[in-house]
Amino acid sequence: MNPVYEIIVGIVLVTGSIFALIASIGLLRLKDVYMRMHAGSKAGTLGSGLMLVALAVHAHQIDVITRAFAGVVFFLLTAPVAAHLLAKAAYEAGYRPCADTKIDEMGKGNE
Repeated sequence: MNPVYEIIVGIVLVTGSIFALIASIGLLRLKDVYMRMHAGSKAGTLGSGLMLVALAVHAHQIDVITRAFAGVVFFLLTAPVAAHLLAKAAYEAGYRPCADTKIDEMGKGNE
């Protein structure tokens, strides 16, 4: 393998794993379910997507490259929808945003 490709794969893998680490720290440190969901869906999707892109750059087989890019597309299509539905279900179940949330758009009609 070309050394340039190895450097690119290494940089993309480290960047993806940093985003995955940030997502996991956000899940532990943020205050409410909505903030945690945001960290998990945004940074987690970016981190796993970057790691799949590194796999696609490293692999020289078309089937591995195709599956890696299909995985990236799958993450980009499903993570925002799942986070939105989970947030809406949590709000309807009674979980309210923490005090740091300044505007509660869903709660305006309930006042």
